[in-house]
Amino acid sequence: MTVKLFALCGVALSTLAMPAIAQTVPAPAPVAALVKQVDIPYSEFRLANGLRVIVNTDHKAPVVAISVWYNVGSKFEPRGKTGFAHLFEHLMFNGSENAPKDYFTYTKAIGATALNGTTYFDRTNYFETVPVAALDRALFLESDRMGYLLGALTPAVVDEQRGVVQNEKRQGDNQPFGLVKYKQTETLFPATHPYGHTTIGSMTDLDSASVEDVKNWFRGHYGPNNAVLVLSGDIDAAKAKVLVEKYFGAIPKGPESVVPAAAVPSLAAPKVETIKDRVATTRIYRMWAVPGINNPESVSLDVTAGVLGGLASSRLDNALVRKEKLAVRVSANNESFAQVGMFVVSADVRPGIDPALVAKRLDEIIADVIANGPTADEVQRVATRDAAARIAGLESTGGFGGKAVALAEGALYQNDPGFYKKQLAELAAQTPAQVRAASAKWLTRPVYALTVVPGARDAYVEATPPAKVAAAPEQPVQGTRGALPPVGTLANLDFPKVAHTKLKNGIELVYAYRNAVPITQASISFDAGVAADVPGKLGTQALTLDMLDEGTLTRDSIAIAEAKERLGANITSGSGSDRTVVGMFTPSANLAASTELLADIVRHPKFDPAEVARLKNQQLSRIAAELTNPQGLAQRVLPKLAYGAASPYAKGIGSGDGKAVAALTRDDLIAFQQAWLRPDKAKIFVVSDRPLAEVKAAFDARFGDWTPTGPAGIKDFNVKTEPSASKIVLIDRPDSPQSFIIAAIPTTLVGTDDLLPVITANDSLGGDFLSRVNLDLREARHWSYGVNGSFRRAQHDTPYLLGTGVQADKTGESIKSLQADFTDFLTTKGITKEEFDRTITDAISSLPGNFETSGAVLGALQQNDLYRRPDDYYATLPQKYRAMTIAELDAAARKAIDPAKTIWIVVGDASKVRAQLDSLGLPVEVVSAASVADVR
Repeated sequence: MTVKLFALCGVALSTLAMPAIAQTVPAPAPVAALVKQVDIPYSEFRLANGLRVIVNTDHKAPVVAISVWYNVGSKFEPRGKTGFAHLFEHLMFNGSENAPKDYFTYTKAIGATALNGTTYFDRTNYFETVPVAALDRALFLESDRMGYLLGALTPAVVDEQRGVVQNEKRQGDNQPFGLVKYKQTETLFPATHPYGHTTIGSMTDLDSASVEDVKNWFRGHYGPNNAVLVLSGDIDAAKAKVLVEKYFGAIPKGPESVVPAAAVPSLAAPKVETIKDRVATTRIYRMWAVPGINNPESVSLDVTAGVLGGLASSRLDNALVRKEKLAVRVSANNESFAQVGMFVVSADVRPGIDPALVAKRLDEIIADVIANGPTADEVQRVATRDAAARIAGLESTGGFGGKAVALAEGALYQNDPGFYKKQLAELAAQTPAQVRAASAKWLTRPVYALTVVPGARDAYVEATPPAKVAAAPEQPVQGTRGALPPVGTLANLDFPKVAHTKLKNGIELVYAYRNAVPITQASISFDAGVAADVPGKLGTQALTLDMLDEGTLTRDSIAIAEAKERLGANITSGSGSDRTVVGMFTPSANLAASTELLADIVRHPKFDPAEVARLKNQQLSRIAAELTNPQGLAQRVLPKLAYGAASPYAKGIGSGDGKAVAALTRDDLIAFQQAWLRPDKAKIFVVSDRPLAEVKAAFDARFGDWTPTGPAGIKDFNVKTEPSASKIVLIDRPDSPQSFIIAAIPTTLVGTDDLLPVITANDSLGGDFLSRVNLDLREARHWSYGVNGSFRRAQHDTPYLLGTGVQADKTGESIKSLQADFTDFLTTKGITKEEFDRTITDAISSLPGNFETSGAVLGALQQNDLYRRPDDYYATLPQKYRAMTIAELDAAARKAIDPAKTIWIVVGDASKVRAQLDSLGLPVEVVSAASVADVR
């Protein structure tokens, strides 16, 4: 089962003694029926300057998603200028001639949500979802950075974002297996191939980027004739045409981006290579360059990847993980770009197993799929999974995967906004013969066989420090377009009406109706959580949750996985501080069948001893992986320091205590299940397009006769806890190009308090891109890719936590700067009027966009229940925000946060950072990464 910590979804569970309940299981909806539900109506037009505009009308919420896709990515970069496309993506957020401040300053003032920009091989895109009343201003801003940017590009701006990008690169490189992407790209493609270098680029090329280089890059690629603009939401084509012409029509054409020729290369001979990294397990890769989405065979290769290692019931999962127990994790993915793709298969070797044996079996299974192809059932399961995922994506107008993305991608890559439908139809029509033929054609060519083994990395290639920003102020930009357009009257949040009912056995069901897409999402939430894990046996809960879908009294793990795939359903589990949850996503056409499967998983887990042993090995491997990961190491140390060792919340140490997990028995899991995953601790939350009566009937039929066994578990929060005194804990992780920092500040807050004022105050300190700490370390000093601080809200304790990664040579200075930011904010330099106004405006204006999806509504229902808030809580927020004052927010922050209590956790190379930390005047405790494994 997919287990997620800090999830907000849930389910329920019963006793082993309960007999299986005979149910009539409805047949899954045919994949063709699901595919027919995937539809994004659109219209399009083109301006005289070449800008292509696509409009999708969706009136479900008073918001419009704006997505601008430029026909430029890293494949357009010449040698010596790698990373330019991505660097420019960052520069487009640093202000334009008529909006010279940081882009987020303007978007926050209009309540924009789902806001970001990304770069990859084929494209650069920018997107945001805005209230319809702010559409004029948002289009002005997008058009200004398309047509009026050059005057705002200064040496200081380029230096700033160069430093930020280099820290983004360090952050990725600092992860276990973080260097594989370079090996993969550089081996599969020749250096002269357009796809032959990574999008992030090289440190050397980034250092050499001059202002004139950057301006020339803009002139050559960012004209309107190289862009697609998609508007999806509460707008029609007629209005869109008027607004787009008004704001974009005067931008002149630029040169046409010439898409470079990019044939699919083949290695001259198989290449076998082994590299070392600070990883916990050996990972074996098999990689090929394959066609991209411009070739129909890419769909067949998608199916191959699903059958091999993408489905939960994949060939590799069933053989290497479940049956032969040679691997603890497997995967297969066909990542398709516009012109080429990369087909990657991997297996993490189970500790104690000979990697050569795993490699042999991996190759044999791949060869079998190539020779004999998949079954028709496997093909249909892949198609159903993908169709269900696409249906879910249609609920969002924008963001990373909504309707605007589907339309823009098709238009840019295939000159067809409706290309997504052709892809799905092609997927649904795939035959085993087609899949076998494509696999035989592309996966029998010479392979790149890479093995990553535990060991010390090669020396890291660092950047030359960016040039210092000139002290003299630069000439301010002179805008020519006048004032920003006004924002109209903002619509109020229309939060769905919430209904409460009870099943026959008294389990409460909380329901909200949403009909934008035909899906149902449900959570059964247990009053358990991290705080319920077993003292001395930490990891019991995680293993119990993992075991739920590894076999019931009537289905084994493979049958469960196949059933989910045929239904297009997903069943996950997880735990937050106070709740343990099992969640269900399903196309509503399969509601009854998916609910039956959910009930079987929750009520009748078998806890087969052989499966318990296998899942224990997987959990131990996850624990070992956490000990190689900067964030994992910090999170294992954090709870005892922030809460005190005696607190129930101190149990939240990742995947648990390795020694305790190794000793867990089947009886331990049954005991936890019966004490905590039971109907008298359960509450069901559902958001669906089906009426309450149908939803209740489905759950009543499967859960209404469920009764508990034995005494219920009890959480004791009366115990006295003592968080750590202020100090620095340095976890030594050699060869780290970055230091990962957590600042933990204990507070007296509890989650059921009214925390809205202090959370709102934190927006200016650490909760937003424009917060003090992020603007300091990222934008002003460019030592970090990003800084975020927030209150970790739990029912009985709510510390303040801040996290960031900083370049290693600036570790001490970064902490010193953060200390100054805290002190200033909480004493003499409290919230400014500008910060206050934009925070309140954003908090109110963003509400409709924040609740565009049923998943967001489902999370809100559960949070309201957890923190004992009324059903209409979110509808009352505008009134609460409008009543706030600067003085109230300053007072709330100063009362809650005491910087003198800060506990600093630093994960980095002690040989590089210890001296820096010693200069800060706090006790420094150095521990090895290996010692973090011992939670006692």
